[in-house]
Amino acid sequence: MILPPILAALRKHKAGAFLIGLQIALTLAIVCNLIAIIGPLAQLMQRPTGLAEHDLFLIEQRYVDAPAGHDPATLAKLDAMQLTDIAALRALPDVQDATPVTSLPLLRSGYSRGISTQPAQVHGTTQARIFHGDQQMLATLGLQRVAGRDFNATDVRHGANDDSIAAPTVMVTRALAERLFPHGDGLGKPIYFNGSSVPSTIVGIVARMLTDNPDGEKSLAWNAVLVPARIDAATTMYAVRAKPGRLQQAMQAAREALFKVDPMRVIQPGGRYEMQGIHSFAQIRTWGYLADRFIVQIMTTICVILLAVTAIGMAGLTSFWVGQRHKQIGIRRALGATRANILHYFQIENLVIAGGGCAVGVVLAIGINLALLKAFQMERMPVWYVIIGVLVILALGQLAVFVPARRASSVPPVVATRSV
Repeated sequence: MILPPILAALRKHKAGAFLIGLQIALTLAIVCNLIAIIGPLAQLMQRPTGLAEHDLFLIEQRYVDAPAGHDPATLAKLDAMQLTDIAALRALPDVQDATPVTSLPLLRSGYSRGISTQPAQVHGTTQARIFHGDQQMLATLGLQRVAGRDFNATDVRHGANDDSIAAPTVMVTRALAERLFPHGDGLGKPIYFNGSSVPSTIVGIVARMLTDNPDGEKSLAWNAVLVPARIDAATTMYAVRAKPGRLQQAMQAAREALFKVDPMRVIQPGGRYEMQGIHSFAQIRTWGYLADRFIVQIMTTICVILLAVTAIGMAGLTSFWVGQRHKQIGIRRALGATRANILHYFQIENLVIAGGGCAVGVVLAIGINLALLKAFQMERMPVWYVIIGVLVILALGQLAVFVPARRASSVPPVVATRSV
């Protein structure tokens, strides 16, 4: 059998075998736990928002000559300016619909309110994000209504901010409706914002709408309330839905139309963090998950580096041993060992070392995951992550030693006689 001589050889090279085994164990443990972090993050970034993302874009703009103040005349003027903009956008041939908004999913800005089912309830039943729009909000955003009715023009209010608007009617996501009314009877029921005693009646339920904060608590990710209201301010946002395949044309036409209505405004080109501009929802999705994507890229790079360094270490150790055992290999060839026998010897030797390292690595991987669970309340690492990790390490080891093992198999029998 080939195993006893392999074990005997490893006992003579304990330090090298131990170090490479330890490297394999640490690599397996770290990579498995990094993948356990990368996996949920990658799934998080792929979550649907519930919107018609491909045809949607957002306009953020600021009036230069807007009146200041919260008196009724000023609010009426600001609202009239906003209505004029919306009418101009809806009239564009490449635009399907438009609505004023205060936030969209993944924007990381907006209103949050405590929601309760009883009046003047000190501690709300749950938290939800608030999204404002007019009677065309569902049509513009592409939200799917699963129960109740849509907003109509008489539902829509306007005011200086969310606190100043008493919303008699609202729509909620199905997730929020089920949380507030577990028996499925939320339609037509009143809800209350921030301990208020003024009810808002649920007139419709939409299938889903992701909140504007993708890093928030997972259980609240779909808790959204749609309020029929326009916020009167010098800075406004409009969600616009282009006709299929006409997104770029609609974005360009929207800019021109708004400046034609009122050139005294600021609509800056460029990134989200320049405050004003026109952005496709694809850009919003990219910016919304910018930090998560950076983390995934960094962790993926670390995994690749660790695996590469481990592979180089295994290949280097085998190359070193091949150089040391030149004469021994020649003797074995002289005694009848074939090239395949020599190749298999070094491959099995690597398999023994990698197998021992993986055994220790599995224990370390589980231990690190348990520590992370306790410290950061992460999800438990699936067992198949570890199984795949072991298979990858073993396969990587075989690939890494193939070249030096093949070189060893090329040693001719005559090498055994050169020192004589």
